[in-house]
Amino acid sequence: MINLDILVFAAHPDDAELGCGGMIASMIKQGYKVGIVDLTEGEMGSRGTIESRYEEAKVSSEIFGLHYRNNLRIADSVIENNRTNQKKIIQEIRSTRPTICFIGAPSDRHPDHGKATKLCADALFYSGLIKIETNDPISQEKQEVWRPHHVFHYMQDRPIDYQIILDITDVWDIKVKAMAAFTTQFNAPSGDDQPKTYISDPSFFQQLEARARYFGHLGGCTYGEPYAYHNVPAGVKNFDSFLQHKQKR
Repeated sequence: MINLDILVFAAHPDDAELGCGGMIASMIKQGYKVGIVDLTEGEMGSRGTIESRYEEAKVSSEIFGLHYRNNLRIADSVIENNRTNQKKIIQEIRSTRPTICFIGAPSDRHPDHGKATKLCADALFYSGLIKIETNDPISQEKQEVWRPHHVFHYMQDRPIDYQIILDITDVWDIKVKAMAAFTTQFNAPSGDDQPKTYISDPSFFQQLEARARYFGHLGGCTYGEPYAYHNVPAGVKNFDSFLQHKQKR
């Protein structure tokens, strides 16, 4: 068992890097324990292979300094919200015991994203139910129930109804390096013989930077990432965070 502060769920390898890589880098830089769980191996992607995606995820994890990463091997393009897949996620929650979880956008351009988000949201709730029993995948011991205290959505390809913009200016370079670690997916050279895709064109990274600058502008910083709180409103005991951080605009 590893007690994480933050656990990110992603439909495909590289989704976490794209959607919330700045948050991951920032929280690790501050000393928090952060992990990523990829639901699929990305095997239906037009570029790369299962093996290359694992190697790229490994390199990205090392760039971040991640404390944990796992792949649940749910079928890519067939992400079903059933009890079998829910239990795979529940096992991860109960074995890592994160305080905060980040899940993808409620709906998005890629059908897998919305399906993965719904699956994760349901599993995160069910992970707190005593009568849903799971065993540790390694020790096979019965797991204790656990439900994260907070759940956030990160933005993927399409806009979301966000409430928070995180300043990622001082870790933008780390996010870029972590994304670029997926060499089969992004910034394809002109002579590349693999299929060209929406994300392989170098202009895709330019769009990502433009988006980060846009949200940075809204948040009063250079680069920003938007987040939505799952199941708002969120109850708080005090306004300490607001007293400690002033608005930058």
